[in-house]
Amino acid sequence: MRISDVVKRKGDTVITVRSDASVTALLDLLAEHGIGAVVVSDGDGKVDGIVSERDIVRHLQKSGADVLGGPVSAIMTTEVHTCVPEDELGDLEHTMTEHRFRHVPVVVDGQLRAIVSIGDVVKHRMTDLQAERDQLSAYIQQ
Repeated sequence: MRISDVVKRKGDTVITVRSDASVTALLDLLAEHGIGAVVVSDGDGKVDGIVSERDIVRHLQKSGADVLGGPVSAIMTTEVHTCVPEDELGDLEHTMTEHRFRHVPVVVDGQLRAIVSIGDVVKHRMTDLQAERDQLSAYIQQ
């Protein structure tokens, strides 16, 4: 199973935010789209960073409410682990679990193409397990 299989099922829409946007604008994006993280890209299709709800909470605790008026660049993670569509899903699962990532951008030739969340991975696995179960049940009933 490859990352491309997950992307085919979930779609390749990625919500991005510019690094100079305010954290308040970021919060609006997260709420509007019902998501937990946003890729930071300054319009060139490259991944400049990623920022999640966790980042916001940690910076709020550390610096207070002034963070909200500041730029996304002040709270984003700049060392972003990415994957490519050809990567094995099992490898990504291991990496996400080991490093505690919940969101991994998918890139092709350095350009952002999709994002995969741990929820997408779990949903994909559950669908596959259900299909396997159904096949085994049908086989046994024959």
